[in-house]
Amino acid sequence: MTQSQVASYLADKIEITKKQAKAALEELNALVVRELKKEGSLRLAGLGIFRKRKTKARMGRNPATGQEIKIPARTRLRFTAAKALKDNVLGTK
Repeated sequence: MTQSQVASYLADKIEITKKQAKAALEELNALVVRELKKEGSLRLAGLGIFRKRKTKARMGRNPATGQEIKIPARTRLRFTAAKALKDNVLGTK
């Protein structure tokens, strides 16, 4: 689904204008970015957890030449799906 499709769905579902739905989605996006920058994680109940994670520098290998290269440390984003989301999408076992 694209952002426009999500905005259209929300507009129809909760009876607001598409412009208001798009503004709400943009504000949600801004909130996620702000919280990840400030706190490093954001938990959305029933959906999951967004986290910032630091990786250490390490040695790697260029697959074309076999030469060893240094891979620098960096910060990555991770998303861990909530159990409720997994159960609803994948089904319970």
